[in-house]
Amino acid sequence: MKKPRFLGVSSSWLMAVVLVHLGGAAAAASEVEVTPDVVYGHKYGMALTFDVLTPADANGAAVLRMESGGWRSRWRPTDQSVDRYRALLDHGFTVFAVRHGSSPKFVIPEIVPDVRRAVRYVRLHARDFGIDPTRVGVWGGSAGGHLSLMLGTTSDSGDPSAEDAVLRQGDRVAAVVAYYPPVDLREIARGSDPDIGSARFPAVNFEPADASAVSPLLHVSSDDPPTLLIHGDEDGLVDIRHSHQMYEALQTYGVESKLIIIEGADHGFRGADAERATAAMVAWFETHLGAE
Repeated sequence: MKKPRFLGVSSSWLMAVVLVHLGGAAAAASEVEVTPDVVYGHKYGMALTFDVLTPADANGAAVLRMESGGWRSRWRPTDQSVDRYRALLDHGFTVFAVRHGSSPKFVIPEIVPDVRRAVRYVRLHARDFGIDPTRVGVWGGSAGGHLSLMLGTTSDSGDPSAEDAVLRQGDRVAAVVAYYPPVDLREIARGSDPDIGSARFPAVNFEPADASAVSPLLHVSSDDPPTLLIHGDEDGLVDIRHSHQMYEALQTYGVESKLIIIEGADHGFRGADAERATAAMVAWFETHLGAE
């Protein structure tokens, strides 16, 4: 595969490429090219970054993973990311581990534009990354699932009058996978729900009047991309009704969608539950992002 060239971008892109060798992985995916800390924007003087993980047998499709739990976006060493996303890499997907402006500094209405910009940036520089801009999926769990659904339901074609070339690019994705996502933030904005309040999750400390704009349940339309929802029926943090409501809305608008309920699973899949969810996620992207 042609290696990314990163032409016409800032000097922050000119960084060392780390080659990670995965012991015990399939031969076709034994080598993963990792480009860490690619800067896709700036915010209050801080860089917004993602890591790019490209398998040796890249199939031209990409999955943007929302690195978000409680709308906190944490950095992790690249070797951990390779292990974390091995199932996608083994199937030829290029993975972008996207970090957004994080809670507690930023609240949800300030975070959503970050991940939208990440999609625009990836699509704008698709050739440099060796991917097809029409074969980009997005995946996340919990807060990351919420952000994934926001990308699926609120995409646009970009602003042709924008000075920033990134903002002129559309942010549409071709497929979405969301684990246990909150989908109606009117219930939790500024501590409306004492169990998911602003003290525990500072990112929800925003004006309730702004909650509708960041509630994917309220933005479903017939042109939304194929969407897979996975939720445990014993989730003690995000009630399973969120996924039921989202699935019903998607079905109402004729969006290709599926809801998988994992019996006995709580928030944050482990063991066999995680394996089942991962297998379903990879299969969804294989079906809807296709092979080159």
